[in-house]
Amino acid sequence: MAVRKLSPKTLEDLEFPEVLRQLSGYGLTEPGKEAALEIVPFRSEATLMASLGRTREYLGSLEQDNRIPNHVFEPVTETLSLLRIENSILPLEAFRDLSALAQRIGEQQQYFTKYKEYFPNLEAWVQQAIYHEAIPTLIGAVIDRFGAMRDDASNNLLSIRRAMQKVRGAITQSFNASLASCQKADYLDEIRESVVENRRVLAVKAMYRRRVKGSVMGTSKTGSIVFIEPEAALQHSRELQLLELEEQEEIRKILRTLGNNLRPYIGDFETYQSVLTEMDLTAAKARYGKDMGAVLPEINQQRRLYLREAYHPLLLLSNRARSQKTWPQTIELSPEHRIIVISGPNAGGKSITLKTIGLLQVMLQSGMLIPVHERSSCCLFDQILTDIGDNQSIENHLSTYSYRLQNMNRFLRKCGPGTLFLIDEFGTGSDPELGGALAETFLETFYERKSFGVVTTHYANLKALADELPSATNANMLFNSQTLEPTFQLEIGQPGSSFTFEVAQKNGIPFNLINRAKKKVARAKIRFDESIAKLQKQRRQMAETGNRLQEEEGKAREEAQRLEVLNEKMRNKLSGYQELYDYHQRMIHLGTKIDQVAEQYFRDKKKRPLISELIRIVETENSKRKQQAPIKVQEEKTRKAAIAKELQQEVNVVRKQKAAARKKETVKEKKKPKPVLRVGDRVRLSEGKAVGTIDSLEKNRAVVNYGIFTTQVSVDQLELVEAAKG
Repeated sequence: MAVRKLSPKTLEDLEFPEVLRQLSGYGLTEPGKEAALEIVPFRSEATLMASLGRTREYLGSLEQDNRIPNHVFEPVTETLSLLRIENSILPLEAFRDLSALAQRIGEQQQYFTKYKEYFPNLEAWVQQAIYHEAIPTLIGAVIDRFGAMRDDASNNLLSIRRAMQKVRGAITQSFNASLASCQKADYLDEIRESVVENRRVLAVKAMYRRRVKGSVMGTSKTGSIVFIEPEAALQHSRELQLLELEEQEEIRKILRTLGNNLRPYIGDFETYQSVLTEMDLTAAKARYGKDMGAVLPEINQQRRLYLREAYHPLLLLSNRARSQKTWPQTIELSPEHRIIVISGPNAGGKSITLKTIGLLQVMLQSGMLIPVHERSSCCLFDQILTDIGDNQSIENHLSTYSYRLQNMNRFLRKCGPGTLFLIDEFGTGSDPELGGALAETFLETFYERKSFGVVTTHYANLKALADELPSATNANMLFNSQTLEPTFQLEIGQPGSSFTFEVAQKNGIPFNLINRAKKKVARAKIRFDESIAKLQKQRRQMAETGNRLQEEEGKAREEAQRLEVLNEKMRNKLSGYQELYDYHQRMIHLGTKIDQVAEQYFRDKKKRPLISELIRIVETENSKRKQQAPIKVQEEKTRKAAIAKELQQEVNVVRKQKAAARKKETVKEKKKPKPVLRVGDRVRLSEGKAVGTIDSLEKNRAVVNYGIFTTQVSVDQLELVEAAKG
């Protein structure tokens, strides 16, 4: 595939710049945001497939919550420009950014090498950079992790800073002595001290300023306080200033040396930034795709474009923000159906369908995922041409039709077998008959050149042409003639009515004016339009009936399968019950024989006949077992065990049901108020059947007489059977 550069007008027609502006908002770095705004369709299929692969892998990591290491970095373009100058000195922050950039690359390479199997395209991308461990080592030897110059960056700097620390100690000691002396003499204001020009000063009352020796550093706004650096600390302060100058000079020397050491790696830094910029762009594409529910469809080589349940990205996100429904479209272009002519009422969704096809194709060929069903399949086009919207040009003195003719001339020059053309309101802008004839000729030419395309129109001759050409087809945007509302659904295979008068009626045009307009139109044209509308209605009804029949057929099939499974279970259960019955009968017969032998032995006490008869019975049973093959015996045992297990499960279910019922009854009984028992009442135990009479009651205990015996039980365990009379 060698894609030609798309014109800015084509990208503007399809609203691709707005998509890029939204995509840019998902970037985390400034280079990544700028790269998003500069995206254009890839010219090479290999680079396109690699980019799509990276985006899909990154999206997979987001969906599986398998977080890729942080790729955020600070841009270093200006830093590298300064570094190229010999003996230049970079600020500490610049070296810190360079170190972080190199470390990011190291982290990325380490991660993707470990998970190469899951991220082959991302791993290949980050491995194009050569990571140098020397870079963070060189910078780390000079600058600490907080971005400050290390004390041991050089021996000279270390000795200077030690001397500065010693002098600061002397300044503090001498200042504290002067502070105590002046405080004792009551020369100081309440604030006692302050800091001026990074030096500690005494806050001396203005009336005592001549009594304190030192350098005056300033006064308060009111003039009541004079800030004086004590003479004792002044000498040390001058020494500290000299040391600070030496320190700055040494730092400049160290940074110059560090810059010279890093200058050979300028090309690597540029590669690092390029790699991480693409990583940020890939991450933005993945996050944008996730918010849209986008996927990577199959890329085929058969010149087949099958967009199933395709959404317009901008419309989808906009409607979602307003909690409104977005209607998906399904459309297919193939060598057998290269051109589709869409007709139907205005405001029915024709232009949106056209833009959806073009925008999704441009997004895909720019390395972005698209919001379609995962079973969609797309091919790649060498050229995408569009003519969408009103293209009047006041500056160039062009009318809409003049502009469209120039556009058609450009189409004729560029159209070929790998071209996708998208034309909205084809043929409009001139006399309907003459303009329609010219549009028909253009469409025939595009067809002869084996181009692929979608056009929208109201012209009947273009609808008729689509029916005549073998590799072209009609389509229409469905319209509900009863509610006078568009359904935003595309139907392939049949032209659509413009519903001109119906739309006019919906928009409040008086009915008498609509009737007058109908009389001005040829009756044949009205009948033709009405026939198309009637066919659309019948087709929609047939589709609804077909869907309903399919649902009912599916339900009937599921019910038949359920009944078949139920019948099979019943047959297995009946077979199991029969086998279990036969087994029990055999065991009863065998038990009877053994009982007879035992009875005989009980009478005569003879062991030999007993043993002989038992052996005969056992051998008889074993001979029956030998008739079955070992495998069948094992299968029989397994089947019986399964049947027994199933029966046991059913028994357990019944037991649980009974237990639940008993528990429920118990709860009900507990809820009933307990009767007050008296002497002479006939009672029984809660879980017993025997009925007795209460002889005496004492402290919640009762003596119950059962006739043969008496027993003492708790009153709570008794149930009243019959109250005592009188």
